[in-house]
Amino acid sequence: MILIKRCIIFFTLLLVLCSLHCSAQNKFGGINLSLWKGISTQPCDSSQTTYFNLGIVSNMNQLKGIGLNGFNCFTANSVYGIQVSGLSNIVKGSTKGIQLGGLTNITGENSSGIIGSGIVNITGDSQMGIEMAGLINIIGNNSKGLLLSGLMNITGSNSSGVAIAGVMNLEGNSTAKGLKIAGLSNIIGNDQTGIALGGLMNITGNNMKGIQMASLINIVGGQADGLQFSGLGNVGIHVRGVQVAGLSNIARNLCGGQVGLLNIAEDVTDGIQVGLVNYSKSSAMAKLGLVNVNPNTRYQLMIFGGNTSKGNVAVRFKNDLFYTILGIGNHYLGLNKKISGSIFYRTGLGFEVCRNLFLSGDIGYQHIETFSNKNENNIPARMYALQARANVEYHFTKKFGIFTSGGYSVTNYYTQSRTFSKKPIVEAGIILF
Repeated sequence: MILIKRCIIFFTLLLVLCSLHCSAQNKFGGINLSLWKGISTQPCDSSQTTYFNLGIVSNMNQLKGIGLNGFNCFTANSVYGIQVSGLSNIVKGSTKGIQLGGLTNITGENSSGIIGSGIVNITGDSQMGIEMAGLINIIGNNSKGLLLSGLMNITGSNSSGVAIAGVMNLEGNSTAKGLKIAGLSNIIGNDQTGIALGGLMNITGNNMKGIQMASLINIVGGQADGLQFSGLGNVGIHVRGVQVAGLSNIARNLCGGQVGLLNIAEDVTDGIQVGLVNYSKSSAMAKLGLVNVNPNTRYQLMIFGGNTSKGNVAVRFKNDLFYTILGIGNHYLGLNKKISGSIFYRTGLGFEVCRNLFLSGDIGYQHIETFSNKNENNIPARMYALQARANVEYHFTKKFGIFTSGGYSVTNYYTQSRTFSKKPIVEAGIILF
């Protein structure tokens, strides 16, 4: 303890003597020992260059070397080397090297190298290298390298490299290149090239080339070239690539593919839609789904009876060649049994063989609920049937026709690997609209 006290007293006397003598005469000593602003071995003079700085609070012109301060340091010009402060470093010009601040680093112009702070790093113009902050990195213009923050990275113009933020990466009105990872969202004002991974969403104001992945939604305001993958939905104006979503995909112009429960595309040059419901204004697009719709799709009501489910009502979505059918039926087990019901889906293709006479064929799946019949004569609570049909229909008018069907049905247990029944199908009914 006595030694420490003696060192403090000696250091204080040395600073006082040096400040009384050197502040008036020594303009190039290169060593700046500072207690506070104005109490140092070097004045903050435009002709001064500091090669070594040690102090509590320092105020100097330019650093080329090493600067160590307990609280903070202000540099009127530029820093080249290593600068470490317990609270903050403020550089009016540029910073090149390593800069570490307990709270903040502020550079008025360009920064390059390694910049690290506990709360925020601010660079007025461009950044090149690595910036790490506990909360926020703010770059006024361009960024090249790695940005790592606990809360947010903000870049005013172009960015190249990797930006990782706990909450958000926000890019300005130019191009973002590289990898963007955010816990909440990546928002890019203009173009994005590379990979954007957002915990909730990715938004690109203009064009995107690469990959967007988010748990909620991806939005591209211009052309999307590449892959959009989200848990909820993807939106793109001009999509040249693939959209994959847990719920819906929306594109104005599509050349590629959409995979989701609901797929919507207006103008399509080439591609495929795979989902429960597929819609496009182009009938030339390939669609694989329960319901496939385009502006030329006809919505027709079918009422018919047969030897499987005895009474049936269905809606047919008929395109030029392909069609799908969704419907319900009753008394699948027969009219001598208690009521049973079914829902069914069929898909197939048909064509006109001569005026008003059509041939078609389809395959289908039928789910059967036996209701009160279960456990009677080994009847389960529910079953399913796989079916195939050939159909002949004749239209008296555009909105009224009759049809008959023949085929084969195999009814199986859900819980057992055996067949409940096998039988031919005979059906007939009317078609409206």
